[in-house]
Amino acid sequence: MRKRLVTTIVVLLMFAAASMNFAQPAGQQRRPNIIFILIDDLRWDELGITGHPFIKTPHIDRIGREGALFRNAFMTTPLCSPSRASFLTGQYAHRHGITDNVDRSVASHKLITFPLLLQQSGYATAFIGKWHMGNDDSPRPGFDRWVSFKGQGSYIDPEINEDGNDVNGRGYITDLLNGYAVEFIKRRRDKPFLIYLAHKAIHPEVMQHGDGSVNLAEAERFIPAERHRNLFVGKKVPRRPNAMRSPAGKPALQRAINDLPPLSAKTASSDEVVLGRLRSLMAIEEGVGEILKALKETNQLDDTVVVLASDNGYFYGEHGLSVERRLAYEESIRMPLLVRYPRAIKAGTIRDEFALNIDVAPTLLDLAGVSPLPTAQGRSLVALLKGSGSEWRRSFLIEYYSDKVFPRIQKMGYKSVRTDRWKYIHYVELDGMDELYDLKADPYEMKNIINRPDAARPLEEMKRELERLLKAS
Repeated sequence: MRKRLVTTIVVLLMFAAASMNFAQPAGQQRRPNIIFILIDDLRWDELGITGHPFIKTPHIDRIGREGALFRNAFMTTPLCSPSRASFLTGQYAHRHGITDNVDRSVASHKLITFPLLLQQSGYATAFIGKWHMGNDDSPRPGFDRWVSFKGQGSYIDPEINEDGNDVNGRGYITDLLNGYAVEFIKRRRDKPFLIYLAHKAIHPEVMQHGDGSVNLAEAERFIPAERHRNLFVGKKVPRRPNAMRSPAGKPALQRAINDLPPLSAKTASSDEVVLGRLRSLMAIEEGVGEILKALKETNQLDDTVVVLASDNGYFYGEHGLSVERRLAYEESIRMPLLVRYPRAIKAGTIRDEFALNIDVAPTLLDLAGVSPLPTAQGRSLVALLKGSGSEWRRSFLIEYYSDKVFPRIQKMGYKSVRTDRWKYIHYVELDGMDELYDLKADPYEMKNIINRPDAARPLEEMKRELERLLKAS
């Protein structure tokens, strides 16, 4: 309690300082507008710019093509609610306390977020979309404009909380959210703005209960806009070499769980399920085009930082998994990360350093010229965006706290560390089921070498690195 009180006092003092220093000298370039677009469950490889063989996303690709593409961007907790809190706070889940998808409404009202700091420093701020830290749809601190919905919301004719008032939305939710964003862009104002646009898409249409549980029968039901329902008919979904097969050397995944079938090609997502997800992405793609058009029409395009990311990855049958994220494998922890801001970023910039979701908050505050969050654990990416070859992280922590939503994932809480070459996964609730992968020799994580004699040294090094990261965070 005493530590939390001290932190709160520091934050309040920082707010006061930021407010006093808000006035800009005459002739100084205005601080940039910021638009952060968060897509639910989008894999890193589902965009044209990241190499998908038939998905065309020219508007989304433009963000990276005219700005920067991070090819090694990751989640620190690959699950919706914890990841979203990490984007907002720049903190690991064990620090901000949003560790799972149960009802975290009360806690989420207390988060110290980068939008709150931007608002305190003079930004006009808007949250538009899926909050997803509980079913409470009431406005959170830090936003002048609030457009959200309870829990997962609905794709068609959603009930919307607009600045504390109940509104019956009419139409497809992605289109509605895009429309709210465009309207906010076009407002006349004499100060910079932030739009935090968090889409419901491309998440399946499911009902989530207060304990985080869902109806598994709905977990593969995707609802695209009517105009996109017949896209990609007959297309063959690309599959990674580790897909459509049973896991090997993964005792945690190979456990017998009640009446669930063992993981195999039969438990993988079908092509039609995957295509349903990709169809629902298209309304977001169109919305990005509308947002960029609105910025150009209002002469704000090159004065606006545009960032696009996702809250976690998704499995398409890798290791027999489907309808899932949560685990520390690449398909789950990787995310797309694109940033456009011509004032500071050279078009076509590509960075291969580790970028994390906890880096977004420090980066946007840095670009806005606002003092960093005092409790943030992420790092500003601005030096990398500007082309600097400065010393950077060589490893990062991934963590997950077990919940009861999906029976197969119960008791699979873990702490994991990844480097350029190695990944070590320590299951905190399961004895003798840890995993070690040589990602250079085995990029698809098909061979757990933790018991090989020649892996003893890297295993010990990774254990030490995990311990170091835990102590440092």
